Amino acid sequence: MSTSPALGETKEVRLPQGTLRYRERGSGRAIVFIHGLLVNGDLWRKVVPAIAANHRCIVPDLPLGSHGLALEPDADLTVPGLARLIADFLEALDLEDVVLVANDTGGALSQITITEYPERVGALVLTSCDAFDNFLPALFAPLLAMARVPSLLGLIARALQFRPLRRLPLAFGWLAKRPIDQPFEDGYLRPIVDDLDVRRDCAKVMRSIHPRFTLRAAEKLGNFTAPVLLAWAREDRFFPVAHAERLAALFPNATLELIDDSYTFVSEDQPERLAEVMLRFLDHGRAANATPRATG
Repeated sequence: MSTSPALGETKEVRLPQGTLRYRERGSGRAIVFIHGLLVNGDLWRKVVPAIAANHRCIVPDLPLGSHGLALEPDADLTVPGLARLIADFLEALDLEDVVLVANDTGGALSQITITEYPERVGALVLTSCDAFDNFLPALFAPLLAMARVPSLLGLIARALQFRPLRRLPLAFGWLAKRPIDQPFEDGYLRPIVDDLDVRRDCAKVMRSIHPRFTLRAAEKLGNFTAPVLLAWAREDRFFPVAHAERLAALFPNATLELIDDSYTFVSEDQPERLAEVMLRFLDHGRAANATPRATG
């Protein structure tokens, strides 16, 4: 499993669900980066260095199929259980006024986290991600049904070791506009190929995914009054800009920034632009009189 030195020191923390590995770099206000299915914290390797100059960047490897440490066999890895795990992680590190930054499936988990466990979260950054009835996107429905069985999940992952298949829409082809650096792309897939317990964790997650969780969270988003940045890929193939606009309308204090020339993985396709809008948000987003706006 390839790990990026750009994310800082590798650490581990013991949670009720098991041991979670994370990377940490920088000091200051805590910024916690949340990834989605079948990737890990390396998704943020091109963004963290710019943010870590003045902030404490913390990047967990969540049990979503590309994690190096499997959790306990009885860990609750349902969608609500994963939101609880994120909250437990913030508590275990004794973090306050956290900026939660999320992408893809991690965005859905973060929406649930801030509606159920908002106490330690002081701001939210959502890049292109699942929301409303789009959890997961319809294109992934057949794959999701197959992947709920650990043995089939392993077969799918092994097939993706053939690198040309990774550019298909059902793999990374519509998530990243450009090929992902090969060592990290390999690193996303290696744990689920090599480790039966990692496959077990991922299958548990996939069995739970359903739009009822994001729809229920959407009903409560208006209660989250802290600053929110929606940094959305204008050309996203899975997560429409209309959903970003809808989210911006639900949050009381939201800013929408559209990112050009990118698909869902904006941290891969446009890391400099994402870091730029994040830093501007971090500089100004905590002002009590912040005015919601839309740019792009």
